[in-house]
Amino acid sequence: MRGQTVKYNTKRREGRGFTLEELKEAGIPAKLAPTIGIAVDHRRRNRSLESLQENVNRLKAYKSNLVIFPRRANKPKAGDASAEELKATEQLKGKLMPIVASKPALEKIAITDAMKAEKAYATLRLERMNARMEGIRKKRSADAAAEEKDKA
Repeated sequence: MRGQTVKYNTKRREGRGFTLEELKEAGIPAKLAPTIGIAVDHRRRNRSLESLQENVNRLKAYKSNLVIFPRRANKPKAGDASAEELKATEQLKGKLMPIVASKPALEKIAITDAMKAEKAYATLRLERMNARMEGIRKKRSADAAAEEKDKA
C-alpha cells in the first residue's frame, strides 16, 4: 500500500493485511490465509485496479513458493507438500518478498545550441505574468470595444 500523507504517498510500504477481494482474486480462502502466514485486513478497500493487481500478483507468487507441511506425515491432506518437496525445502530468514522501489530508467540526450540559447527562467516569468494579466487585458479590451461602440 502507499503512505497516506503528501510526504510519503509516493513510497510503497507493507500494510496491515490483504483485502478480501485480493484474496478472492488470488484464489485463497479468507479463513485459510492466516493459517499460511497471510495477514487479512477486512477494513481495507481497493481504490485502484493497479494496486489490486499488484497485490494479487504478490499473493500468487507467495502461494507458488509456499510449502505446507502435513500435520501427520503418514496422512497428508490435499494441498500438503509431498515427501520429495519436504526434503528439498529450507527455512528462509529475513523479510519474505520485500517491497522494492522500482526506479524509472533515465534517458540521456545531448544538449543542443537551441537548448543553451533558451532562457527558461525568463520564459516562465513571462508566462506567469501573461496568466496573471489575462483577466485585466480582457477587461481593457472589452472597455475599449464598448468605448468605440459609444463613439460610433
